[in-house]
Amino acid sequence: MNKSDSPTYRSLNTYTKLMRAAESVTSRVNRVLAEPKLTISQFGVLEALYHKGPLCQKDIAAKILKSTGNITLVIDNLEKSGLVRRERDNEDRRFLTIHLTESGSKLIAKAFADVEAAIVVEMGSLTDSEQEMMGILCKKLGLRGGAKQS
Repeated sequence: MNKSDSPTYRSLNTYTKLMRAAESVTSRVNRVLAEPKLTISQFGVLEALYHKGPLCQKDIAAKILKSTGNITLVIDNLEKSGLVRRERDNEDRRFLTIHLTESGSKLIAKAFADVEAAIVVEMGSLTDSEQEMMGILCKKLGLRGGAKQS
């Protein structure tokens, strides 16, 4: 068996290609966030609130796959910029819900449309069936994270 036929080589080669492609596409898509001066984490928070409505920080962190500590800093900065506001629950004053402000809602509507258009351009290099297959394979890989490692 030659080196390129080994399962280890094939796994590492596939992983490298996947990571390089993801980094390359992400870099190009993220360029559209330079205009509104948003980080990818800020965009993620705003996008979650835009599509899901008001959320607590823990739910936002879970939705965009970031730590709650990181989300606190991101929300602090978004709040300073007037894009979100924190509201205390009347029943339990310890519980905070994050809401989009009017300016935050306007900004994310435009930014989301721009990111969406950039993603469509990037994915346009794949046929419809290739996009479907990639979605299936990525989901399969993502779900593997919950399986026991051997």
